[in-house]
Amino acid sequence: MIISIKPWLENAEAGQRDSDREGLALSSDAEMEELLKEGDRLGDLICFDSYNRMDFYHEPVLAKEVLDALQPAEGKQFYDGTLGGGGHTGLLLANGAHVIGSDQDQEAIEYVSNKLARYEDRFLPLHGNFCEMDRLLSEVGIDQVDGVLLDLGVSSHQLDEAGRGFSFMKDGPLDMRMDQNSDGPTAADLVNTASLDELINIFREYGEERSAVKIAKAIVAERENKPFERTSELANLIEKTVHKTGKKHPATKVFQALRIAVNNELGVLEEVLEKALKMLGPGGVLAVITFHSLEDRMVKQFMRSRSEKYVDRPEWPEPRPNPDYEVDLPFRKPVGPTDDEVDANVRSRSAKLRVATKV
Repeated sequence: MIISIKPWLENAEAGQRDSDREGLALSSDAEMEELLKEGDRLGDLICFDSYNRMDFYHEPVLAKEVLDALQPAEGKQFYDGTLGGGGHTGLLLANGAHVIGSDQDQEAIEYVSNKLARYEDRFLPLHGNFCEMDRLLSEVGIDQVDGVLLDLGVSSHQLDEAGRGFSFMKDGPLDMRMDQNSDGPTAADLVNTASLDELINIFREYGEERSAVKIAKAIVAERENKPFERTSELANLIEKTVHKTGKKHPATKVFQALRIAVNNELGVLEEVLEKALKMLGPGGVLAVITFHSLEDRMVKQFMRSRSEKYVDRPEWPEPRPNPDYEVDLPFRKPVGPTDDEVDANVRSRSAKLRVATKV
């Protein structure tokens, strides 16, 4: 079922927001009008004042490849589980599709609600983690979509906003929670309370950090003097402990590992892949963009296990039908950015797109 979204907006503006749909975020008409004017002048680079000044810049990676995979058109409905700055969703809407999108970052919801207000009849933003997609879509009467898009990268705004604590390039509180309204542990909590073995495992498993033991020991020793509170404190310690050998900052993999642990990213991804296929009708498309090997490996293995018509084991006399077979893969290897895209947007360099089509 394709829902008409404008009535939801009208109800919210009239103060009649349904308590079950609290994810819908709106601003005043004046704010919407200003954003549209600003959008016409600046395209996808929009700055505005809200509760705090938010400078969102979201250049969607692999934009052409995503459109080729999803084939948005009038009459089709998609779920974007990672709205971010609304770059991909804006492209889907511009091609006539309906989009229900979610993000666990409330700032992103507020921003995208304004930026894409011109599509009020076809766009519904909801606050929530994409692992809740079944509940989020069910609450607005959706039980099936034509495509699911998951862009697993941290948004440019989150990286650039020092107060979020994702980047070691800018000093800020050591937070790293995607949803800053959650009660979950921050990166500072993990760094200051996790045992030596726990830190080693986090850095090895989620960051594939070769110097995990050395860095973990340095952290445990340093926190005895003073707990870590700022990103710069942790980055500086790592830089002193592990000398830079290449282009990457020595803290890169540790910060990645902490972000994954804080947000349970791999656990959530495993859950959401299962739910995404259930939301797709026959011919529906699942498109997933990953940015590091752990995510890509998980998506690759999941899609491969669901795309093999037969499975075989040494002890079996012959292959047997795969009970989990439910998708076809239009291409086995992931699609990456072109050289031109990397030149224009350096953050796209590690992006990989994998696609599966429901049979």
